[in-house]
Amino acid sequence: MRAAWHTKFGTAEEVLEVGILDVPVPKSGEVLIRVYASGINPLDVKKRAGLRGSLKVERAIPHYDGAGIIEAVGEGVDSQRIGQRVWLFEGQYNRWLGTSAEYTCIPESRAVLLPESVSFSEGACLGIPALTAHRAVCADGSVKDKTILVTGAAGAVGGYAVQFATLLGATVIGTVSSDAKALIAESYGAKHVINYKTEDVIERVKELTKGIGVDRVVEVELGGNMPITSRILNKNAVIAAYASMSVPELPLKFYPLLSTGPSIQIVACFTVPEADKIQGAMDISAWMAAGQLQHNVGATYTLDEIVIAHQSLENGMLTGGAVILI
Repeated sequence: MRAAWHTKFGTAEEVLEVGILDVPVPKSGEVLIRVYASGINPLDVKKRAGLRGSLKVERAIPHYDGAGIIEAVGEGVDSQRIGQRVWLFEGQYNRWLGTSAEYTCIPESRAVLLPESVSFSEGACLGIPALTAHRAVCADGSVKDKTILVTGAAGAVGGYAVQFATLLGATVIGTVSSDAKALIAESYGAKHVINYKTEDVIERVKELTKGIGVDRVVEVELGGNMPITSRILNKNAVIAAYASMSVPELPLKFYPLLSTGPSIQIVACFTVPEADKIQGAMDISAWMAAGQLQHNVGATYTLDEIVIAHQSLENGMLTGGAVILI
C-alpha cells in the first residue's frame, strides 16, 4: 500500500516520506479499512513535530481521523461489517498506525457508520473536532432550553458545537472574529453572533440574556477569554474548555466568580469515558443520517502533497475548514 510516514520528529519537509508499505493485518477486535480520506488536525502536526510524546516505533504513520470502507475484520468482529462505509477516530491514539495510508487497522468501535449521503472527505472532518464538541456540549446534562455561548463558533470544534447544541434544543450565542465567519456560524444554527473585534461581548451577552448570563460556555481560549467569560455567566454555569493556546496559564480571579459559582471542565476527547465516547459517535452518525449536520472541508490534498498539507495547517495558510488528504 502507499503511505506517508516519518521515522523521526521535525518539520514536515524534513521528516515526512511517501512510499510503499505492507498492508496491515487486523488483530482480534480490529477492522481493516481502505482509507479514502484522512483528516489533519493541529494535534497531528504537533505530534509529528515532537510536541506530543516520544517516538517509540521505527516508523510512524500520522493522523488520527479519516473515512473509508471496511475490507476485512479480525477475530471476534462480525463479518457483516465488511463493506461498510465508516468514519474513523483515534487512529493514532496510544499507537502509531494512523490514517495517512491506503489502509489502516483500528478497533472496530472506532469505525462508525458513515451514511451514503456524506462524502469520505466530510467524514474525515469528524473525529477529534466533532467528539470534542459533543463532550463540551453534553458532558454536564441536558442543554434543552439553555443558553450556550460558543467561542470560535465558525471553527472546527466550535462549528460542530453550535450544531449539536442547536439540535439538542439550546439557544446558541456564537463569537467570531469577522463578518464572514459570522455568516458561517449563523449557517450552523447560532441564533445570535457577536463579532468580538467590533462589539462589546459583555454588553451584548447581557443584552441578549436580559442580564441573566449564559448557562454554558464552549471555550476555545480559556485563559485569554476568562476576563470576559467570568462576567457573563448565569448561576452555576459550566465552562467547558478544550484549548487555551494564547494564554495557557489561567488568570483566575476568584471573587468575580463567587457570585455565580461556575464549574470549569477541561475537555480532552481522548479521556472521555468509553460509554460517553461511543454515545457521542452514535449521536453524530444519527444526525448525519438524518441530514442534519454540515461539514466544512477547507482544502484537499493528495497523499503525495502531505508536506504541503501539514504546512498549510500549521502556518495558518488556510482561512477555514478542515484539511483533508484524499
